[in-house]
Amino acid sequence: MTMLDDQTQTTSAAWPTAYPQGYAVVDVETTGLARDDRIISAAVYRLDALGNVEDHWYTLVNPERDPGPVWIHGLTSEVLAGAPLFPEVAEELAERLDGRVLVAHNAIFDWSMIAREYARAKRTAPTRQRLCTIALSKELGLPLPNHKLESLAAHFGVVQRRAHHALDDARVLAEAFRPSLHAAARGGVRLPLLECRPLTEWSDAPSRPRVGYQPSYGQASHRQTSWRPSRKRPACPYPNPGRYVPGGTLQQGMRVAFSGDTSVDRELLEDRAVEAGLHVATSVSRLTSLLVTNDPGSSTSKTVKAASFGTPVVDEAAFTQLLRDVTPAGGSTGRTAARGAGPDHGAVPAEHSVPPGRPVPAQESAPGLFPTDE
Repeated sequence: MTMLDDQTQTTSAAWPTAYPQGYAVVDVETTGLARDDRIISAAVYRLDALGNVEDHWYTLVNPERDPGPVWIHGLTSEVLAGAPLFPEVAEELAERLDGRVLVAHNAIFDWSMIAREYARAKRTAPTRQRLCTIALSKELGLPLPNHKLESLAAHFGVVQRRAHHALDDARVLAEAFRPSLHAAARGGVRLPLLECRPLTEWSDAPSRPRVGYQPSYGQASHRQTSWRPSRKRPACPYPNPGRYVPGGTLQQGMRVAFSGDTSVDRELLEDRAVEAGLHVATSVSRLTSLLVTNDPGSSTSKTVKAASFGTPVVDEAAFTQLLRDVTPAGGSTGRTAARGAGPDHGAVPAEHSVPPGRPVPAQESAPGLFPTDE
């Protein structure tokens, strides 16, 4: 495959030394978007440090279940029947990911699906970092009408031949990534790299509740509706008591947002928060009580907003401990929930004070939990 010509190519002599030495541009097609969904095809383009293609690889995967939205990816049960199971391709995929930054469009999705497949196979993917091309396009300030892959491809003159085919999507992304990478290098842009955290706890149980879930993908009548299991939850029955105050406890009704990778499957963590009486928010606002992230220094929209609003931030390990003792609605949290009413309202003694944007460290008594990375 011939890569898109880069007329303003950056020479290796001027290349930023902090940039990665290799990339694995990845695309996976799946049976759906929920935690119990499976990979049905995967493609990897390996690139060198300058974004040049070294080789590519593609495989079908038998998901051992309904293939999902066939009208999108075109892979029927008949086509997948003779395909290898994921454990049978896990080693070859790992070899292609090893030592490289995983690059994908909306990388959190591709990485999450890959991480779950490796967890099911009782293995760990060798990936340590990922780069989302959506985040990179934002860092570069590209004038895109939206953040679809087709828009990024069109910006760089890349022709998309088979949308939603893993191999062609990976090719398109590889061609669009190279000029993006060179533009970042010329501009001295820090690449938006995030740590890839393997799952230590996960579940194949369907997401709860699955509002609007379509149990059958094959009926034509469903093709005009959403095949995606919604993550909409019933409204939290408790009023928001205000912000979490470091050193105190969580209280039912608090609005909690999550950002970045977690070692416990994100949806499991959200389910546990809801079961404890907390409100899981999909974004950060002035009303957010707490942001949970293992990478407070990242430039995601949630961490940036949390820093600007002064929203308290804790890491996953600390949050897991806080979930063990959530104060009932209307009860005392041990420290006053911060609402900003009065000069001393929500004041915290100096030994418990944590600057905005910095995680509250987990207690040493938390066994087997990951440290505060991402």
